[in-house]
Amino acid sequence: MCGIIGVIDKRRQCMDGSKIREALASMDERGSGEGAGYAAYGIYPEFADSYAIHVFFDNVRENKPALIKDLEEWGRIVHCEAIPIYEAGIKKVHTPWRFFFKPDITRAQNPLTTADDIVMRLVMNVNSAHNGSLIISSGKNMGVFKAAGWPEQVANLYRIQDYKGYLWLAHNRYPTNTPGWWGGAHPFNLLDWSVVHNGEITSYGTNRRYIESYGYNCSMYTDTEVVAYLVDLLVRKHGLSENLAVRALAPPFWDEIDAMPEKERELNRALRLTYGPALMNGPFAICVATADTLVGFTDRIKLRPLVTGEYKDRLYISSEEAAIRRIEPEIEDVRMPKAGEPVIGRVIA
Repeated sequence: MCGIIGVIDKRRQCMDGSKIREALASMDERGSGEGAGYAAYGIYPEFADSYAIHVFFDNVRENKPALIKDLEEWGRIVHCEAIPIYEAGIKKVHTPWRFFFKPDITRAQNPLTTADDIVMRLVMNVNSAHNGSLIISSGKNMGVFKAAGWPEQVANLYRIQDYKGYLWLAHNRYPTNTPGWWGGAHPFNLLDWSVVHNGEITSYGTNRRYIESYGYNCSMYTDTEVVAYLVDLLVRKHGLSENLAVRALAPPFWDEIDAMPEKERELNRALRLTYGPALMNGPFAICVATADTLVGFTDRIKLRPLVTGEYKDRLYISSEEAAIRRIEPEIEDVRMPKAGEPVIGRVIA
């Protein structure tokens, strides 16, 4: 079920998408041809200070004016264009578009509102309106490229090899609880956060009610969307480190916490009591990326595989070692992290 892979170059040295395409394609047996996607960071250096809003339009002529109006109400569009796509054997259901957008925080009534808050609210409002526009990524100097198809087809659709980034995520989907469609393909994104996921979050209902109590709107009815919003809440809004956020989402069992040294025990108790509704149950392996960090972790029993490897300045996280070796055949430092253990790679400032 589902193939995931992520790679980060800790010195921000860019790599094109050709190798990540090969790595994801090597896990074709983990998908069903109904969804695949890529997220890349560092691909828009000429617009690095703008939010890159990637959108699926059902009908550009009908849907684009309404989205432009929403964006111009809250800021300035620096540039916009159709995302180039090519013949790939995929039925064109949507038209991908990108806007480079700068929010104006002076237009917000609350003086504590940030640019991130404005973009988050725009994403929630647009995606909940079901007006023929779906925002699929909204971070700075990054973008998500996805569709319903095999990894090779989606890569060919967008010519992924033409993009160069220092951090990549990729996903090959085997849909179970929701149908395969362009918007349901991974990665899921909000602001700089992108998530790929193998497995099933059985606590989806509880997690969704919790995140929606903080103003997030879950409009795509998939557990991976909720994971992206939970990470944004815990790290960006509540200020937790990535390590503590993972402990909140996939915490140790109570008997394990009781056996910890006092300070560690009290910290983990506090996290479980504070973030109980954010705890994710079920079998899962997850990769989360942001502008300077790549994180991988599994459920508390590790019912889905996760392998990591390091070579020189690059950290790799994947469902399979073979996929990592497609990118770096000489890699030697390969290991399998324990259940719930976060693997974190950061860029060097």
